[in-house]
Amino acid sequence: MAQAKSGGLLDAFLPNRSISRTTLITIVVIQIALFLLIWITSPFKVLPKPGEVASAFSNLWNTRGLGKELLTSIGLNFKAVMISSAICLVLAYFTVIPFFRPIVSALSKARFLSLIGFSLVFTLTLGGGPALKLSLLVFGMSVFFLTSMASVVSAIPKAEFDHARTLRMPEWKVVWEVVVLGTFDQAFEVMRQNAAIGWMMLTMVEGIARAEGGIGILLESEKRFFHIDGVFAIQITILVVGLFQDYLIGFVRNLLCPYSNLSLERK
Repeated sequence: MAQAKSGGLLDAFLPNRSISRTTLITIVVIQIALFLLIWITSPFKVLPKPGEVASAFSNLWNTRGLGKELLTSIGLNFKAVMISSAICLVLAYFTVIPFFRPIVSALSKARFLSLIGFSLVFTLTLGGGPALKLSLLVFGMSVFFLTSMASVVSAIPKAEFDHARTLRMPEWKVVWEVVVLGTFDQAFEVMRQNAAIGWMMLTMVEGIARAEGGIGILLESEKRFFHIDGVFAIQITILVVGLFQDYLIGFVRNLLCPYSNLSLERK
């Protein structure tokens, strides 16, 4: 089957077409320009203008310690991502053993529960402080990570297991090659999604345990005093950090698993 060539701007409006990098950059620039135009000309007075947001960012950075609070939150989110990833990868891989499947299935259902409902239990158990924030964040992220990663493992085609067995591999070697190494690139993708979920939970968790600070405390303070421009400045800061984190995890994934993009339609 002939491979479709990367097309121009008109191909961007047709289904299942690949477009060149130059065309993609052009589309992104046009969409950003449209977004800024809509933002600047918005009739809604509640939305601060870009200049007001920039001024609020400067004030938060220079006088309110936004940089320090941001580093605190980045450190907390990084620890939570690493711990939840380690725990959930082990549990997800253990679903190859039937005994562990009901346990993993039950833990994944905990994603429907609210962190607020568990905050009292965690507080009484851990006594507050950094351990409380980290444990709440790890719990909140793990239930989603476990659900996604268990689905990845269960979706491995039978043919891949059979192919490994035809190579006369022992069953544990099959698990290592097919389940662990075979889904390594997808584990990075799940981690990327989970790290983004972590930023959504972070501000709430930092609001529960406020002693060590964090960008969530600053966001809560700006919201309480109706500083909408400050809220927008912090939200945009979180967005930029999240995008960089997203890129970094994707970069490590491509570095360690360069084969993962070979069969993609849009490459």
